[in-house]
Amino acid sequence: MARTPHPRRGRRFRVMSFSTLIPNFITVLALCSGLTGIRFALQERWEFAVGAIAVAAVLDTLDGRMARLLKGQSKFGAELDSFADFISFGVSPAIVIYLWSTEEVGGLGWMGVLFFATCMALRLARFNTKLDDGDPPPFAARFFTGVPAPAAAGLVCLPVIVSFEVDPDLVSQPHLVVIWMVIVGLLMVSFIPTFSFKGVKLPQKFVVPILVMAGFVIAGFLSAPWMTLGGIIFVYMVTIPFSYRSHRRLSAMHETQKASEKVLRKGTPNTEAEGPTD
Repeated sequence: MARTPHPRRGRRFRVMSFSTLIPNFITVLALCSGLTGIRFALQERWEFAVGAIAVAAVLDTLDGRMARLLKGQSKFGAELDSFADFISFGVSPAIVIYLWSTEEVGGLGWMGVLFFATCMALRLARFNTKLDDGDPPPFAARFFTGVPAPAAAGLVCLPVIVSFEVDPDLVSQPHLVVIWMVIVGLLMVSFIPTFSFKGVKLPQKFVVPILVMAGFVIAGFLSAPWMTLGGIIFVYMVTIPFSYRSHRRLSAMHETQKASEKVLRKGTPNTEAEGPTD
């Protein structure tokens, strides 16, 4: 009597390349780094707390690029990245600021924490839903809508960073810090376009100056890391009005081009509908 083959026999297991998991490993490292910032804050080791959040920001810039390089992009990776961003750049910086300054004003300080974290969650949710936008303008990749998560974390930690170089009492006033958290939270959920430096293409003549500037920045991090980091965050703030102006100019050009194409389509006779002529 012939044996009936087992229904699962011959079924192949789904195999995933190890290289596709590398971006997710980096995302998990960023998550752990952000959470470690809270641990350092509980120990009042403020420089290590801010440094851990900064490391999470660096890792966050690497995981997406690594995913594109290794062709390891997936829906799971995108969701994991959003959760990691919320913890590393929404929860951790807010807790660090609370323990550093705003805890002194009790409920008002905690309201600042909740407001900032909520704005971060809304900003990430809006970003994820916009990924399904099937017809973005050609210049859309150059801009973010609102301040992105890592930049917002750097902005909200700016008072702590400045306190490493000046008298902490000058920048740790709890009420002012709460106001600053609210401002940064509103920038996140705003519709202000901000530059996205991911796909920037530079003319060849700018390569050497950019490398020289990068050398100065690296030297600054090695000799005066907090002053350099604070300067970079300040320069980013200065770019926001320029990004808004650039986005308006490109939007106007795009609308003009669409209007011109629409006029041309209306003015072009439909010869196929008319049929052949003698």
